[in-house]
Amino acid sequence: MQRPGLLFAVAVFLAGIPASAQPAPKYEVYAVQYAVLPQFPVSALVSGADKDRKIDIAMLVWVVRGGGHVVLFDTGFYRKKFLVEWKPRNFAKPSEAVGRLGIKPQDVTEVIISHAHWDHLDGADLFPKATVYIQKDEYQYYTGEAWQSDSTHGGIDADDMQALLKANTAGRLKFVNGDDQEVLPGLRCYSGARHTWQSQYCAVQTRSGTVVLASDNMYLYENLEKHAPIAQTLDAAANLRAQDRMKELAAKPELIVPGHDPAQLRRFPKVAEGVVRID
Repeated sequence: MQRPGLLFAVAVFLAGIPASAQPAPKYEVYAVQYAVLPQFPVSALVSGADKDRKIDIAMLVWVVRGGGHVVLFDTGFYRKKFLVEWKPRNFAKPSEAVGRLGIKPQDVTEVIISHAHWDHLDGADLFPKATVYIQKDEYQYYTGEAWQSDSTHGGIDADDMQALLKANTAGRLKFVNGDDQEVLPGLRCYSGARHTWQSQYCAVQTRSGTVVLASDNMYLYENLEKHAPIAQTLDAAANLRAQDRMKELAAKPELIVPGHDPAQLRRFPKVAEGVVRID
């Protein structure tokens, strides 16, 4: 049995070590499905795919938990206009879907937005206490210049931009300023995939090694397996370079997680309905 005095001395010593010098936590990573979009054309996901192929795609958010943090990577959507337009199956508000892991909306400490499209950003205001991280260039472009033309903000919703602005004025918005940036110890964001103006993906340290959360920078496992760029990108070559980099970052290819592939719900251990543990 250790003496209380020794435990106190150790605690004081650790408290004096800068955060950057302390070992990063080994996070737990979960994929949480909150809806399904039925019969989605694969050709809209994988460049060069057969135009007649369709699949039911998973609508997902990812929970990263550890070191006193509950991080949400992407926040899904919930506004009625999207439910009416897209008619998702098995829909649950993302804030309710994470409840399958025992997480309440106010428990989420950080939100990382991969890009500003409605199905990844719309739910950000469901988590009222979270600090929201987004690439600086993504925020500046889609709250400014992109709206000067009707052709430069496809998939971006004005209400979502207003929600980001509100988070900013409330002091809850932080910028990721470029490539290879640490957001939290053991969690880094990378730019360059060009799904949107400045989309990003994240690498997370887990007990199984580095997990890469690609979001829409890699829609399906098929993108990686065929080395095929996503069908919706501003720069196909940049997207392929990002896929190659994901392979370098991940502990193994199986730990690169695509944005909408329902297969991830079969490839990893199930912990609740529509929830799998990736690490």
